[in-house]
Amino acid sequence: MPSLKRLTAVAGTAAAARSYIRKNPDKVYKMAASAGKFIDKRTKGKYHKQIDNAVRKVHHMTGRTAENATTTPAAATAPTTSPTTH
Repeated sequence: MPSLKRLTAVAGTAAAARSYIRKNPDKVYKMAASAGKFIDKRTKGKYHKQIDNAVRKVHHMTGRTAENATTTPAAATAPTTSPTTH
């Protein structure tokens, strides 16, 4: 039965988090972006994709788009070397 109590506690915590997100989307949006940048810096970019994905999910839950995402489609597809002329 201890696992049932734990599951109930986790479900209650998740419901409280969803409620907070609905009531304070701006705060959650800003804190998620700040936390993502902090963690990415501390891990030296090792988990950048996973962090970016988690932050995007939070932004989606707040009903906002990642306006200042760390990777933009233009930056991801831009050539990294300059063309040489002969």
